[in-house]
This record gives sequence, C-alpha cells and structure tokens, in this order.
Amino acid sequence: MNVVPFQLLACPLDGAPLVTTGTARRCAAGHSFDIASQGHTHLLPVQHKRSRDPGDSREMVAARRRFLEAGHYQPLAAAVSRMALAGLPAAATFSCLDAGCGEGYYLRQLAQAMGAGQTLALLGLDISKWAVLAAAKQERRGNWVIGSNAHLPVLPASIDRLLCMFGFPVYAEFSRVLKPGGRLLQVDAGSEHLRELRQVIYAEPRRERSGEPATPAGFSCLDSEVVRYSLDLEGAAQIADLLVMTPHLYRATAEGRAKAAALTRLSLTVDVRLRCLARQDDGLSAAGDSVR
Repeated sequence: MNVVPFQLLACPLDGAPLVTTGTARRCAAGHSFDIASQGHTHLLPVQHKRSRDPGDSREMVAARRRFLEAGHYQPLAAAVSRMALAGLPAAATFSCLDAGCGEGYYLRQLAQAMGAGQTLALLGLDISKWAVLAAAKQERRGNWVIGSNAHLPVLPASIDRLLCMFGFPVYAEFSRVLKPGGRLLQVDAGSEHLRELRQVIYAEPRRERSGEPATPAGFSCLDSEVVRYSLDLEGAAQIADLLVMTPHLYRATAEGRAKAAALTRLSLTVDVRLRCLARQDDGLSAAGDSVR
C-alpha cells in the first residue's frame, strides 16, 4: 500500500485551487497559507471561527489518542475500513477525506487495511489545531489541514471516500467535494452507546437516538451496519480518558464527574451505526466508477 498527500485543496477565501510553492500554498488571487514545519496547513479564516481556539483542546486530543491507540475502538475502525475499501480494485488510486479527523486514528487504520497495490491520497481536516498537529506528527505522508466542515477547503468533485466519525455532517459540503458516486462513511452513536458511563455521570441518563436515520438529500444509502460489543476498562486513567474525549465531560455535573473519577473498573457497551451513503449525480456514474 502507498500513501500520498491529497493535493486538490481550495482557497478558503475564494474557492480557487491552491498551488504548493516551497513552504506555502497560494491561489491565483495571491492568498497565501504557510505550511507548518510539522507538515499541516491552517486553512480556517478568522471569520469562520466561533472562538479563539475552536474544537478539541490539547487535553482532549491527548486523551483520545491514548484511548484509541489502546485499541478500544479497533473493531469500529476495522468495520469503517472494510466498508470504505469495498468495491475498490486491487490497484486503485483513491482519495479519502476524514472531516473531523481528530488525531488521525481512523485514516491511519484505513491506510493499514489497504491492499498492497492500492494508493491512498490522504486528507485529514479538523477545526482543532491541537488535533491536526497531533495527526501530522504521527503520519507525515498525508495532508493535514485546520479547517471547518461548513467550508471545506477542497475542490469540487475531488474526493472518493469521506469519513464523518461521530462528527458534525454538513451534507451540502460533503456532496460538493465528493466525486459522482463517491461514498460518505458516517458513524453515529446508537441508543446503548456508553450507556453504563452515562448511568454513572447523569442523574437521569438521556437516551441516544435510535432507529434508522433519514437519508440526506443528494445521497442514497448503499449499506448500513451496527457495530456493537462489550468493552472493559481497567484503571481510573482509562476511564478518565474516555470521559475527557467525549462531550459528556461538559454535559455532566461536578457530582457526576466525581463519581466517574472514583471508578477503577467499568464495563461498557459500544453501540454505533455505520452507514455508507453514495453521492447521487443524475446517474452520471455509479459508486466506485470515479476511482482510478
């Protein structure tokens, strides 16, 4: 398998193609964006920020990295990789964007799952500078950018596979950057996901949404799979990492966080739904036809 950086980036200010010149990326209008020494590029204009330091904090990114590298979500990563690679030729060259990539775990797992003759043009995007920095440090062969799902700095119809892992889908933008027949792999929490943790930290645990979600406009559903298994966490550190990397850290009361901090063992249910959605384009091409 071979991993190369995805190159079809767009200027976040005017949408024009970005060309790499030395240590910067520039568009025809003269907008210039430096490539950091770690290899990533900041493509999030200040007018697209809602805070000075949006997205996950350095502590959240570090906790997620420890948790994921321990293999706790490896069955989920394997299912995502299998579905992303389904139907690709043995010698395919294809592009994949992880929109909300975090520290890059799922893209690295996808790269490891590829066939020996396949080539992946890798692009990871996250609004958190700490997440992108961590991803760029771990995988130098891909392309990593700080950006927003609401304004993807990617040229139209340039992506074969797009991952949205527990993220914030912007379907109009996803449809714009996907090639005709390109596939969106979306993962969302099921009704039982981390139920045992929620029972500890909330007085009245809120049920996660259940049932098959509606297919967004402009897409067709090719496949759907529920990934469910039991997970045993040993030690307060692993439990703390899980809490810190989830939105539950901010939703829980101080009392709930204290209860979680007192735990040294926790058996959990992982329950997520994985969907494969194909971008529709007036029948111009079927899923997979755009891959070289």
